[in-house]
Amino acid sequence: MGSPPQIRDLSTHNIASKVSEKADGAHKYSTARIVHRDGFQPHQPPTYMNVRQVAEYLQLNEKKVYTLLSEGKLPATKITGKWLFPRHLVDHWLIESAHGGVFTDRLILSGSDDPLLHRLIAQMANDLQHKALIVYTPTGTQLGLSLLANHRTNVCALHWGPYEESHHRHPALIARHPQHHDWVLIRIFKREQGLMVSPRFNAKPDELGALLHHDLRWVFRQEGAGSQRYLQESLALHHLNLSQLQVCRHAFSEREAASLIAMHEADIGPGIRSSAAEFGLDFFGTGWEAFDFALYRDIYFRRLFQDFVKRIKSDYAKKLANTLGGYDLSELGELVWSE
Repeated sequence: MGSPPQIRDLSTHNIASKVSEKADGAHKYSTARIVHRDGFQPHQPPTYMNVRQVAEYLQLNEKKVYTLLSEGKLPATKITGKWLFPRHLVDHWLIESAHGGVFTDRLILSGSDDPLLHRLIAQMANDLQHKALIVYTPTGTQLGLSLLANHRTNVCALHWGPYEESHHRHPALIARHPQHHDWVLIRIFKREQGLMVSPRFNAKPDELGALLHHDLRWVFRQEGAGSQRYLQESLALHHLNLSQLQVCRHAFSEREAASLIAMHEADIGPGIRSSAAEFGLDFFGTGWEAFDFALYRDIYFRRLFQDFVKRIKSDYAKKLANTLGGYDLSELGELVWSE
């Protein structure tokens, strides 16, 4: 598509404005048309394009547009059965797709919450100051993957069940999204998963079975969170289900769940050892899980992401992981899955 000729001297152009007004009840509409001296009229696509218009705009056939839609790549919304494409989002998609994207000065993470990552990201943001934007929004595993699939975030942190099953569970989880063909799955670390318990409840570590049957106030995580999934499977081993527990609160992150217990608004909840340590809670381990990153291939090679991985590998991160407890960084950086 050609760009409109650049106006260097207004005096060389005969600009005429044709304004028409149309009355419809109490509403009036005004339209203006710019005509250059040579008769050229630059075509401006509508703010919201239909399939035919976006196909012309991208110089593609309509079948390819529908293919991009089915893959979740092209930004669009469906209203009364018709697809509409916001032009500014289509422009953003084009720019972001060009040579790894232009937004290389930002890194946005979603998905599972983790205390070690929070500290490392805060340190990185402080070091970079205004040179880059580093954001970590704990949404839970499944919502994080949806955000990644819709290009709202760059990276999704995820965990879904016991470590021993992660090599087939995690690829199966991301395979629910058509965009996963463009993703890679990177191992970050192993974490100890279990139950965070108020220290006011004077239980011993070998009393896990009794703890589950005790009349305690539980804080649950939201549906789609890896910790809630792990709790559900742990309960099944003791012939219990979620409906048999007394739920008093719901939390949307590891740290929120831990804080509710620390503030005595709940007695017990699912979480990891490091979150319990942050808030001075007792912890009952139920097993280890894999904590992975799902991300687009082009993001993997970006300098910001590689710098972040280096920070997780640093001596500072290892020391911090030992202080918090419940981490194993021996597999950091391993490629778990890729097409």
